[in-house]
Amino acid sequence: MSISEKLQQIVKTLPPGVTLVAVSKTKSEDDIMKAYTAGQRVFGENKVQELVGKWEVLPKDIQWHMIGHLQRNKVKYIAGFVTLIHGVDSLRLLREINKRAAQADRIQDCLLQVHIASESTKFGFDQAEIAEAMEIIKAKQLPNIRVRGLMGMATFTEDQAQVRGEFRFLKSLFDALGKGDETFNILSMGMSGDYLLAIEEGSTMVRLGSSIFGSRNTP
Repeated sequence: MSISEKLQQIVKTLPPGVTLVAVSKTKSEDDIMKAYTAGQRVFGENKVQELVGKWEVLPKDIQWHMIGHLQRNKVKYIAGFVTLIHGVDSLRLLREINKRAAQADRIQDCLLQVHIASESTKFGFDQAEIAEAMEIIKAKQLPNIRVRGLMGMATFTEDQAQVRGEFRFLKSLFDALGKGDETFNILSMGMSGDYLLAIEEGSTMVRLGSSIFGSRNTP
């Protein structure tokens, strides 16, 4: 099945209000253009160098999302163009993004990453840290950042009940933190293996790579 056909099949499974991020990390510009020609405009990358290289040569109406772990010293390379940064996992990173967005004279949309999985290797704020970050945001101490919502990655497990519980916890936190804020409206959770479950639990944005492009290429 072609990339275009896979994409069309997936789009049919998405209810209104759910955005598809096509995860194009390690994929060629040709593969991205096949998805683009089929109508996809939102793509996600997890490495800054690869993201910048693709942004430079591919159509400018593509919305690029940084979905991987972002190091503070790499923010400056994407601050001028990236549409949404998913994996903001510390106050230090938030402050660096604010600084670089101010230099680029733009407001940077971000998602705060919450650690919901049982694996300690995954990144993210815990509940106390995210509450502190939101207080700083609401106090307008970081004027060049707009926090649009939350992002989380569930445990890599066959236990659907555990995954559902993690997604449900993230949705409850999202509802509590976003109360009264109409711009706090993105809940990014769900990947190729669990996105339908994530949507059932309230996800508004899913990040799918292998189900569109096939298995990941080795960089």
